[in-house]
Amino acid sequence: MRFHVLGIGPIGSLVAFHLRRALPSRHSITLIHRTQSQANDALRLGGAIHVEHQGVVSTAEGFGSEVFEAMLPSTLSPSPTRSRVSGADTIDSLLITTKAHGTVPAVRRLLPRLSSSSTIVLMHNGMGVYEELVHDIFRNPEQRPHFILSSITHGAFRRTSKHFVHSGMGSIDFGIVPDPGERNFEAGFYDKDVPQTERRPRLSDITSLANDTLSKKYITLRDTVAALLLMEPLNVSWRPMSEVQMAMRRKLVANAIINPLTALMGCRNGDIFTTQASTRIMQRVCQEASDAFAAEFKADTKAWMDKLASEGVNTEDVTIGRFPRGLLKQSLEAEAQRIADATKGNISSMLADVRRGRSTEVDFINGYLLKLGSTYHVPMPATATLLNLVKMRSAIPIDQML
Repeated sequence: MRFHVLGIGPIGSLVAFHLRRALPSRHSITLIHRTQSQANDALRLGGAIHVEHQGVVSTAEGFGSEVFEAMLPSTLSPSPTRSRVSGADTIDSLLITTKAHGTVPAVRRLLPRLSSSSTIVLMHNGMGVYEELVHDIFRNPEQRPHFILSSITHGAFRRTSKHFVHSGMGSIDFGIVPDPGERNFEAGFYDKDVPQTERRPRLSDITSLANDTLSKKYITLRDTVAALLLMEPLNVSWRPMSEVQMAMRRKLVANAIINPLTALMGCRNGDIFTTQASTRIMQRVCQEASDAFAAEFKADTKAWMDKLASEGVNTEDVTIGRFPRGLLKQSLEAEAQRIADATKGNISSMLADVRRGRSTEVDFINGYLLKLGSTYHVPMPATATLLNLVKMRSAIPIDQML
């Protein structure tokens, strides 16, 4: 099995570190560096990743190395129908921890090395990237790789080039995007032949290997899920996609507050909720987000009921689920506060990007919420103000010499 990690920042390095320590050496793990100089630095330091947690430094070795900018020019073609490579150059499993706005261009560039049997794990901040990938690149479901979506709440920062500090213990929740071939990956969660307290996801629901004539199509997905679950120190859980979407939404709202405020104020995560002013901003954003989620829930419920009615179902006998408590304003506020506390020593990725003059992920965080609000006619002035201020902060740094 060939694993590739794209995005060798703090979170990407943390994941690569634990993946290498969890897997036997026969499974290769290749780090895709953005530039040749980054690859040279990694080789100069022995190709190892050092992770510090609670004052203890541990090391993982045995990584392969590739350079993103040195890939063949043919990979720059935007056409999804170009010829694919085979053999040792193919990518079985691609873990993407790069910035949200860089994911689609990166996948387009790697497309010749991917197939419908490959697996892509999205591990970035923000939401909406999977939808862009499907719309822009993988329009044909039959040719689409398997996708795993995840929500990561760990905190980490870079101390030196290959020395990272795991500063905030969190979790990784992931779910598998439904199969276009209608294979039910989540059957184990809902197996009525098993007592409810004992229901668990099963690798055999992905493929049972020996008795599965399509095992070659699903083997990388099974192996990727198994590898993720082996990273026990990172508190990894395989969840139903509905629960992962919930976790992603809750984290999105927290990031829509923490990241812009830290980028604007130039402070660490733990410093932002120390004033009533920042608390009021948090409350406004959480209210707007909750209202947008509620409007989406209402519209989706109506569409589902209308579909049932068109199929001749008596909708008066249908039980409608309640709006999730986890998306209520108070719950979103508590989650934002919890994440800020858990990562209190961190410099947010958005602040780091602003300081380096790089593009931020604000369009996939606050921007995603604004698109949702626009779709369901929910005003979101506080969320929009934070987005616009971050764009101003990026364009006109307030700490420049006058």
